[in-house]
Amino acid sequence: MARLLTVGGRRRVTVTEETSRSRTVRESAARTYAHALPIVPVRARGLTIEGADGRRYLDCLSGAGTLALGHNHPVVLEAIRTVLDSGAPLHVPDLSTPVEDAFVTELLRTLPPDLAAHARVRFCGPSRTSALEGARRLVRSATGGTEVITLSPTRTEGGSPAAAGSPPDLGLVEGEGESRAEAVEVAGCSPQPVNVWPESVHPAGVIVEAVRNDDRVGPTPDSWMREVRRLTADRTVPLIADETETGVGRTGAFWAVEHSGVTPDVMVLSKAIGGSLPLSLIVHHADLTPDAPVSTVRGNQLAMAAGTATLRHVRENGLAERAAILGRRVLLQLVELSREFPCIGHVRGRGLLTGIEFTPPESDEALAATPAPGPSSAPTRVPLRTTASELAAGVQRECLQRGLIVGLGGTDSNVVRLLPPLTISDEQADAVIDRLSEAVAAAARGHRAG
Repeated sequence: MARLLTVGGRRRVTVTEETSRSRTVRESAARTYAHALPIVPVRARGLTIEGADGRRYLDCLSGAGTLALGHNHPVVLEAIRTVLDSGAPLHVPDLSTPVEDAFVTELLRTLPPDLAAHARVRFCGPSRTSALEGARRLVRSATGGTEVITLSPTRTEGGSPAAAGSPPDLGLVEGEGESRAEAVEVAGCSPQPVNVWPESVHPAGVIVEAVRNDDRVGPTPDSWMREVRRLTADRTVPLIADETETGVGRTGAFWAVEHSGVTPDVMVLSKAIGGSLPLSLIVHHADLTPDAPVSTVRGNQLAMAAGTATLRHVRENGLAERAAILGRRVLLQLVELSREFPCIGHVRGRGLLTGIEFTPPESDEALAATPAPGPSSAPTRVPLRTTASELAAGVQRECLQRGLIVGLGGTDSNVVRLLPPLTISDEQADAVIDRLSEAVAAAARGHRAG
């Protein structure tokens, strides 16, 4: 059935289910979100999205973490209108403008003091990929090295001997002396070793994420971050902190590295930094000399204006501190939910970035490992990881039916991710937990029946 909708108060357009069908024909099958979330959004404000079918949804995906203030926040819209009405150029790569100066000034106010005192800002392009490539080029140019290693508490990447071999381990302890809420934040993040590259290898840089987005999806232990900082400092290796999803207050601090007290040499910033518009950049210590630019698409004035408004609003209204308080309450509620449903293996999070890992009950694990009777030795159920991912996908579908949008993560897509905007109210947070609880109950029933 077609619906007539007023767009921008000026013209009327017809939106039908053909919109979704034409997207399937015209666009690539790589549209992962469109497959899981069959919504045609036509309006949005704050936490809420309205679909073409008239249904309203609570959006806890937030553009994969891009919308720190939610959809169409008034301060962001006003900043964009001001630039448009001024007649200023919309794209001027590397040229100084009042818009760029305002953005850099506000950004420097928010950075860890030890970095801000010696910081240089470099715009890279519209995406995280551009900023990461800019960071890699920067440390290679500054150190003369070639290998850039990615470290996490569970793996090492980058093509170096540390990534391919069996490096020595340093055991670390996380959680001693923490309050109950703080201990919950690192639940499932038990002590992990630091993968140390051999002394014969001198990498150009090391990349870390303060919140992991690999198989675990959860906060990196603070003591692990401090140990990596010590190792890189001892070996004069630049430390790169990827704050793409964790910056601008999401984890309960303005920048996630602040939880551990670590000051990196380089920070990679993207997503929320553009205030809902594409923008990425790196902040680096002045001692690191950059090489040639990565991209020519690095002067988006609208994104800088929206980013300035977002940074200022988060800072002036204490939204990072509020994310810490509300995030702990939500996390404790989810831990209680996990005690009710054995299919929830772990709950991990920090601030308003939460991962809920699903795993089948022990009985299903036993059945999955038991050969079927007869000549075939095939198990009676699908492999455990497939079942876990199906269970998480079932929770996502049940959430959508109840008007709640959540994301999936983890190597096996068995982690439901909550990334609500920092402006979410207490009442809205309660509604999210209620709908999620109903969805988990429905998916668990369906899993048992299946």
